[in-house]
Amino acid sequence: MDQHLGEYLGVEADWSLDGDPVDTIEVISPHTEQPIARVVQAQPADVDAAVVAARAAVDQGPWPRLEPADRIAVVRRLAEVYARRHGEMAQLISAEIGAPISFAQRAQVGLPTMMMSAFCDLAETHPWHETRTGFFGSDVHIRKDPVGVVAAVVPWNMPQFLIVTKLVPALLAGCAVVLKPAPESPLDALLLAEMLREVGLPEGVVTVVPGDATVGAHLVGHPGVDKVSFTGSSAAGRAVAAAAAANLTKVSLELGGKSAAVILDDADPAAVAAGVRSASLSNSGQICNALTRILVPVTRQHEFVDALADRMNALVVGDPADPATELGPLVSRRQQQRVRDYIDLGQREGARLVCGGTDLPDGMDTGWYVRPTLFAGADNSMRIAREEIFGPVLTVIGYRDEDEAVAIANDSDYGLAGSVWTADPERGIGIAERVQTGTFGVNQGYTMDPFAPFGGIKDSGYGRELGREGLDGYLETKSIAVAATR
Repeated sequence: MDQHLGEYLGVEADWSLDGDPVDTIEVISPHTEQPIARVVQAQPADVDAAVVAARAAVDQGPWPRLEPADRIAVVRRLAEVYARRHGEMAQLISAEIGAPISFAQRAQVGLPTMMMSAFCDLAETHPWHETRTGFFGSDVHIRKDPVGVVAAVVPWNMPQFLIVTKLVPALLAGCAVVLKPAPESPLDALLLAEMLREVGLPEGVVTVVPGDATVGAHLVGHPGVDKVSFTGSSAAGRAVAAAAAANLTKVSLELGGKSAAVILDDADPAAVAAGVRSASLSNSGQICNALTRILVPVTRQHEFVDALADRMNALVVGDPADPATELGPLVSRRQQQRVRDYIDLGQREGARLVCGGTDLPDGMDTGWYVRPTLFAGADNSMRIAREEIFGPVLTVIGYRDEDEAVAIANDSDYGLAGSVWTADPERGIGIAERVQTGTFGVNQGYTMDPFAPFGGIKDSGYGRELGREGLDGYLETKSIAVAATR
């Protein structure tokens, strides 16, 4: 790592374990439970300095005044640098959050690489300027301008993906960004900062401020910020919205989920089990759009439960650095205990524990692991069916007919994602149109297609990322009416 990184960030960055710096973030391996790095935490004064620098970059700097094609060229160079350091980034993410290295390579880093190129493609065809003939006969010029200074706050579970889906469209729009990564995963953000410096962004356009919730609160409530883009829990999202409201700061929130997979009576159990495994248990279930409520017809419930249990029992749980590992540890001891508490709660509520449980996986005596756990015989009133667990825990709920399946799917405080599984895609689309959620998949989990908008409704937040809508989220629309000449 670049030992001069602190000069770029505006805060110090200590990558070694030598010495005992003050106010540091200690990064702990979820597999070994041992420290792997220490980073100096930003203070409120660092946040203030970052916002001042971003404000200057927006108000006087060259970045927002470049042609879109010039900004696109810089981001394409970033994508090239990012691709060269793909392996390094994947190893870093695997080490800091415990993601299996195969998943880190494919999704934690592979998806962001793809997103960079996809956003550039979108930006090349975006309607930055448009002229319309107004109702009164005069010309109306429509232009898209950068929203200004963006505070981007991301969680630890998919750190680079969530950073890139905020940072890249904001840069393409001409904004400046102050990025706060989660304290569990600051290292990948600092590596990205090195890459950003390499491509030659102007001063103040991007600053990374590693820190805890206190640092985040200071950032999102800062009067110099024009837009907050936040991903995290619904409870934290409410606090962010309240803090931003004091300054009438624009906000987009991508929050929690409790997504349903509606399994229709013509679906194949083996295909469903394979698809749900990928859409529900990747990253040890620590994904916001995970399918965690599995709705099955009561007439075929045993078939689907058995197929899911077989698939879950076959998962390879172990060292995230091992390419054979399919399920790694949870990110922290606190998260491990939270998931264990929900497993105990599910049994007390009367759900049947089909597989998994609170014991460590076989052969594991350290690490924040939880066995992949399946409940059956549950109903939608149970807390394990209503609250976001954020771990490898699935709950099967039976239904009598399609109307009841849709009613159960919609009986949730959340509305982020969902899916339907059927031999008849047209029948599946009919279900998709009735489920109240921002995104949905037919015979798959939601794919996070970079050309399609992603986001939720209800307690899952508001605003959209990805697609043209994601780029528009960092732009202001201005209308200029020109009187007709006489």
